[in-house]
Amino acid sequence: MLPRILSLAAMIAIWAVAAALAQSRLLPGPLAIGAATLAEIRSGELPFQMACTLGRVIGSFAIAMLLGTIAGYVMGRSKAVDRFADPWLIVLINMPALVIIIFAYIWIGLNETAAILAVAINKLPNVTAVMREGARALDPELDEMAEAFQFTWFSRIRHIVIPQLVPYLAASSRSGLSIVWKIVLVVELLGRPNGVGFVLGSAFSLFDMARILSYAICFIVLMLVIESFLVQPLERRANRWRRRSA
Repeated sequence: MLPRILSLAAMIAIWAVAAALAQSRLLPGPLAIGAATLAEIRSGELPFQMACTLGRVIGSFAIAMLLGTIAGYVMGRSKAVDRFADPWLIVLINMPALVIIIFAYIWIGLNETAAILAVAINKLPNVTAVMREGARALDPELDEMAEAFQFTWFSRIRHIVIPQLVPYLAASSRSGLSIVWKIVLVVELLGRPNGVGFVLGSAFSLFDMARILSYAICFIVLMLVIESFLVQPLERRANRWRRRSA
């Protein structure tokens, strides 16, 4: 932890020196950002806006992971389905996120359903592509063993398929979380009346750098907490399974 603490302290020191030299409202120092953050927390505005964004992130991430895992597994196990669905996957992967967001708002409306679906659709092809590779890499000998011991469908999925797919789930979760965070902010900026993205857009129109930095820093801290306590433990568990299987 010491190198990380020293690195963080150095970054804050450089920031403070740069702010002191600039003497501009466009580059507030750490103390000013801390005061602005405390004011937002005391007013209840920051917790509310963060909760709105977090709810959209969780909803869209869960939809993308569930549908992407199922689609990727089916495509990886069936050549016919893979050949049929692969052009769809290529189109979605190369479709700009902004275009999907605009389509969702025009077709569905400026509501929560459109916002969450727009983010989920942007993440869906990446999960599908990763999980398709995981399904293709499943050990056929384990399938033969499951046939020999007459495993039920549920037992096969639980004891044979899921343990082998855990590394791919961890990889798609880690990359997907970073993508979802960023797209949610764009969705909120374009068409929602609350959330971190909405606040950043409002602060930008007023050139309020203190508010922009306070929300951005809190957003990054929340992302790091989720990464440290949710995504990384899943990845470590996946790596333990791979070492045991080796």
